[in-house]
Amino acid sequence: MLDWTDKHCRYFHRLLSRHALLYTEMVTTGALLHGDVPRHLRFNAEEHAVALQLGGSDTADLAVCARLGQDWGYDEINLNCGCPSERVQRGAFGACLMNEALLVADCVKAMLDAVDIPVTVKHRIGIDRVESYDFVRDFVGTLAEAGCQVFIVHARNAWLKGLSPKENREVPPLRYDLVHQLKADFPQLTICLNGGVTTSAQVAKQLALVDGVMLGREAYHNPWWLSEWDATFYGEQPTQLTRERVEEQMVAYMERQAAGHGTSWYSIARHMLGLRHGLPGARTWRQVWSDHRLKGLPARDVWAIAQQGTRGGLAA
Repeated sequence: MLDWTDKHCRYFHRLLSRHALLYTEMVTTGALLHGDVPRHLRFNAEEHAVALQLGGSDTADLAVCARLGQDWGYDEINLNCGCPSERVQRGAFGACLMNEALLVADCVKAMLDAVDIPVTVKHRIGIDRVESYDFVRDFVGTLAEAGCQVFIVHARNAWLKGLSPKENREVPPLRYDLVHQLKADFPQLTICLNGGVTTSAQVAKQLALVDGVMLGREAYHNPWWLSEWDATFYGEQPTQLTRERVEEQMVAYMERQAAGHGTSWYSIARHMLGLRHGLPGARTWRQVWSDHRLKGLPARDVWAIAQQGTRGGLAA
């Protein structure tokens, strides 16, 4: 979810679900060791619980960055062993690390030694066209021996050559059965499934077989879905939350970010463009909040224009 799940996105999603665990976009060790640490690690207190996802393969660097994440207040450190992009491969991390289970185990050990919070791993079920269950079973077993207790498994192979990152999310077939087998073979571990889940009914079906479900694109593009989760999966009473109330809270957040950090509402609003997905007037509403010609206006004025559009008073 590079360039998607930044702190503004996570603040928005937290308004919709109080309990879902949120993950940052992947941050590389190089970016933290040689770049602007506050820019990469600063987040809103309201986001808790939130996990920092790291990309890297050097044990010492990952230990330092895991410690940074803990010091900045993150609740979990997650190592990405699932991203298939060529840029990530050139940095010798992401999905290609699944070919080096012992190295990943050393990385996990180093991070666990450096922090007191959980260290988890996100990975695929295989690499390229190797579809043997033994491969992912041995990968998980090796990391479990190193101390990793939580695995988030994208139920597709990662094709390192010949497919774009987008195609890698769609072309290799989903193999939920392999994730279910991992849970059967490692009942003591926390196994979470990722990939292709788009409805609450599908989530519930998977939760009968594994310990958790990670959602990405569907949650981003249809965010109102998150508003059901606390009641459906966490046993809370249904809330009186409305889309209008969430939008109002986001406008107040935009005002605080503009006053405190000089952040334009425009860079925040992009994350909530799916809020009215499927409703009358949604297209016009999206057009207002994504109109670069309005960037010079205060967020509250743009909000008024967007509201007018949902009532049918804005010319197409």
